[in-house]
Parts: sequence; C-alpha cells; structure tokens
Amino acid sequence: MGQLQVEKLRNNPNKTKYVKQLLADITALQHILDKKMFEQSPIRIGAEQEFCLVDELWQPSNKAMEILASINDPHFTSELALYNLEINLDPIPLSGNCFSNMHSQLDDLLAIAKDASEKYATKIILCGILPTITKRHLDIEYMTPLSRYKILNEIVKETRNIDLEFHIKGVDELNIRHDSVLYEGCNTSFQTHLQIDPYDFEDAYNWSQAIAGPILSICTNSPMLFGRELWEETRIALFTQSMDTRASNFLLNESESRVNFGNKWANGTVVDYFKDSISGFRSLLFTNVATDSVKELKQVKTPKLKALSLHNGTVYTWNRICYGITNGKPHIRIENRYLPSGPTTEDEIANMMLWVGIMMGRPKEYNAIHTKMDFKDAKSNFFNAARYGMATQFYWDGKLIPSQKLLLDYLLPMAFKGLYSMGVLAKDVEHYLKIIEKRIASSNGSRWTILSYRKLRKDFKIPDALTLLTAKMHEGQQKGYSIDAWQLPRGDASLIDKDNRKVYHSMSVRTITAQDSDSVELVFKMMQWKNIHHVPILNDELDLVGLLTWTDLKAYLKNPDKFEGQLLDYMKTELITITEFDSIDLARELMRVEGINCLPVVHGKKLVGIITSKDL
Repeated sequence: MGQLQVEKLRNNPNKTKYVKQLLADITALQHILDKKMFEQSPIRIGAEQEFCLVDELWQPSNKAMEILASINDPHFTSELALYNLEINLDPIPLSGNCFSNMHSQLDDLLAIAKDASEKYATKIILCGILPTITKRHLDIEYMTPLSRYKILNEIVKETRNIDLEFHIKGVDELNIRHDSVLYEGCNTSFQTHLQIDPYDFEDAYNWSQAIAGPILSICTNSPMLFGRELWEETRIALFTQSMDTRASNFLLNESESRVNFGNKWANGTVVDYFKDSISGFRSLLFTNVATDSVKELKQVKTPKLKALSLHNGTVYTWNRICYGITNGKPHIRIENRYLPSGPTTEDEIANMMLWVGIMMGRPKEYNAIHTKMDFKDAKSNFFNAARYGMATQFYWDGKLIPSQKLLLDYLLPMAFKGLYSMGVLAKDVEHYLKIIEKRIASSNGSRWTILSYRKLRKDFKIPDALTLLTAKMHEGQQKGYSIDAWQLPRGDASLIDKDNRKVYHSMSVRTITAQDSDSVELVFKMMQWKNIHHVPILNDELDLVGLLTWTDLKAYLKNPDKFEGQLLDYMKTELITITEFDSIDLARELMRVEGINCLPVVHGKKLVGIITSKDL
C-alpha cells in the first residue's frame, strides 16, 4: 500500500473498475499457477524491521519524517505513527551464510538510522510496544501526515460507525475507548518472509499455522501497555482490536476481525486462499491500475496484481500469503507477522532462523497436518502463547506438552535438520539456535521486561519506572548481547529528568472514589479503614463534583451523630484542580497559595488521578 496512491473504495465512482481489476488479478493468478510459471527455486528469505524513536527523555519522538528524509535510503519507509519507522531488508537465497549476512545488513541499516536520528536528539529502540507510550501519544497529531494513513483511519471509523474499544485482560486490565487507529502505532514487529512452493501450498501454509503458537511462546517481547501487565505478547490483542472494523451489537455475528489467525485449515490452492480473503473481507481501498493483468499475460509480461495486493494489504492474517516478483518471475511467500521487534537484532535473527528452520524441517509424519491436528488446537495454541508466553502448555500430537519441552525435544531438532537440508552454514545454525536454547533455559524478552518493571516499581512511580525500563532496553541493545544475558536494572535515578516534571510523574492513578449519593457515614468509615486523607466524589455520569478531606473526617469523629445522609450534603464543591500535563511547580504553588494538601487531576470533568503534598 505504501507504494500506491489510494482512495476510499466506499461510494467511489471507480468501484466497478476496481472490482474488474481485482477479478482480472484472480484470473491471472490462476493462469500463472496452471501454467507453472511460479518460481520454485532458489527459495528466498526476507524481513521487515519496525522500530521506535525516542527523545532524550526516553519519550516517543515525533521526528520520523525528518529522520526519514535525512536517511534518504529506499530501504527505509514510514509507519503509521511519527515515532516509528521501518526497514525493508533485501531478499536473499536461503543457503550458506544468509542469516549472518542479513544480520549484518540489518545492523548496518540501523546504524544509518542511528546516525540520522542523533541529529534530531533521537534514539532507536527495538521493542514490541514502547514502554513510555502514553495516551497523549495516541492523539491524531502523532499520526504520520500521509494520505494513506488518514484514509485508512477514516475507513475504519466509518465502517464501525462507533469509537474503537479496547479490552485486554492479563494480570492487569485495559478497558478504554479511542477515536482513531493510532493504537496500532504502538506495535512494532520483525516481519519475516519465506518463499514457498506454490504447488505445496496447502501443506506449507497449514504447517506454518500449526507451529505458530510454540514459536511465538519463546519469542514474546510485548507484555505491557501504559504500565499495565497484559498479555506476554500484548501486540496480538492490541493490533486485533485497533484495526477491527466490526462494531459490537446485539446480534451473534460470525464475521472475523481483519487481524486474524483464520478459522479453518487452508483447503485448496493459493488462488483459493485469495478467493477466501476477497469473499470474507470487504475491499476498503482503490488505486488506479492502468494495466489489465490478463492482458499483460497475453503480452508475455509478469503482472504485478496491484488490485489483489492492495486488498491483501488490508487483511492482516498473522501468517499472510503474499504474491511478489523477483527478477521478472512471480513467487509466493509467507509473511510471518506475529514476531515482535527486539530485544536485539541477535534475538530477531535467531527467532527468524527458528521459524524458517522448522518450516523447512517438517518431517513426513507432519505432512497433511490438517488431517492429524484439529485446527482449533492450533488456534488455541497461538492465543495461549500470546497470553502466557513460555508458561504455555500446547496441544501437540494428542498430548499436552509444556513450551520448553515441545521446543527442545521436537521443534529445535526439526529446525537444525531443516536448515542443514538447505545448505545453511553450520556455524550460523549453531550460533543463532544456541540463542534460542539459552533463552529457553532462562527467560525471553517479555519475562525480562516484567521482572525489570516490578523491580523498578518498588522504588519509582509508574512514569519513572517506565522511563528507566526504556533506558535499560536501549543499553542492552547497544551492547548487543541476546536477552538471556541481560541483567535486571538497578534503577539509575540520574536517567530521570528532574527539570521538566509534570503532574503525571507524581500523581496517584489508583484512587478510591465515592459517588455523591453514597452514605456519608460509610465513606468516612472507609477513610478510617484505609487511612485515606482525600476522597474525590463523582456523580452518576462519573464527573468529578466534590471532595472529602481529612478535615471533614476529623469533624465527623468529634460528632458522628451529626453526619447522616448523602455525601452531596457535606462534600466540598468549590474545587481547585489541575491537569496531568501541568508542571509539578504549578501544583506545588497552587497548594501553597490555597493552603491545601490535595489537587484532583482532571481531563475535562473526568478524574484521572490525585496529587497530594506527600507525593511532592
């Protein structure tokens, strides 16, 4: 999509033209398959590296477009959010030292990005979800100002006709609504590509689905959002919900999210795969394709199938089939979209090698996997891996097997065999798969992140703990050691900016509140039990309307019989408030001037936290 000028297809006068182009592409694809025009060798691999940009305070940077212009290299492209960029690596044949060569190119391109970023006081972070992203970084001004992103956002909103809703439950819970697709910009991945034999499509694709869960379990690296511990790979749930064109209703609707794992084994040819995609998902975008793919075939030209590729680019299966052309020959490849970015390029290449090795090392007994394994077990394995990571137990060969055992006893030997069968150098195989072995014996990126964050939270409030966590990630990536060698952070307070403190750095977000219709005696008792000095009072619309303080409690304790009825009759209603983005200095001055010890923190009429003199 990034290479095309796109328009909304809905109510577009060129819709009929687009449909004809799409159907012509399907006809052309069938012809290419029937006439055995697809390239079958050499098998190539490729990858896309998404990464985050942070400023000197470890917060998301909005300098993506300036950095991209400074780099001026076709390997780089923009992403949805202004704090993300992407690198497209060169596809190379699967043999010899292909993985170490790809690793070298990746490091070289990241070094170019690093040099360009430094001009704008910006650093690069490889992580599935950047810890320091906050809700303010999801405002529309952080969307990359390119028409295709604006159009995609409008389409999702128009199709849903209601704001996007996010509900992800792990150790903590996220339950929030948003008015754009920018939550998708929180996610960064290391998307890997493997060319497959189109005439072995059914077996190859179904095998990629069967192994997705076990591979994801050892590669998770996105356990948190907004300081909440959610899934071990929160990206899976977050991306699904951020691009969901379905709105909830009172009907039992069987439609599927555009970000999906699928609902059945692949059946038939690669052409059937694309027919299913067109049948299951409405086309959203239009681009003016000047040529007819069927006519191009008659002219002995390889068609680009632009209409089909455009449609495919808006259906985000975790294992996505892609059509492409290399050296004038068409090919089919699987794009693995579920692997997260980071923690290091060493880890990423090891993840890729594990996946490619297992794909190529499929034993004969796993041919026709769709006849030997229930699809719902494969799907369950995938989502359990996203939730629980290395703690997952998988349904495999009719048994329930822990993640570590399945990888060590079954899948790693397959990977070694598959890579050796393709002529990959033993030195490379042993180096990168050893990283996977050490990770199985220690911890992966998500576990390191969670343990580090919990340790930091013992001494720091959420914003500062997330800042220190991000700084430690950057330090580990600069050293280049794979995640199994990373130490937990010590919490270097010198990395925290002391000069530009905002209210959100110090406020408490978990606040006990009451409603104006509640019993005043009950709330005073709660204040006693919990030793709470301030209780914000909300109305039925959950707007902030009042406040009870320790002074009120002391008055109650002197004369309990005087206080009866509802809070509405006793609470303070003339409130002095502050916003989370105001400075700490302003909060301190307000408390001094007004002679108070507490400021409710508000967004409009809604309470988002509370800051007290003790916090300061």
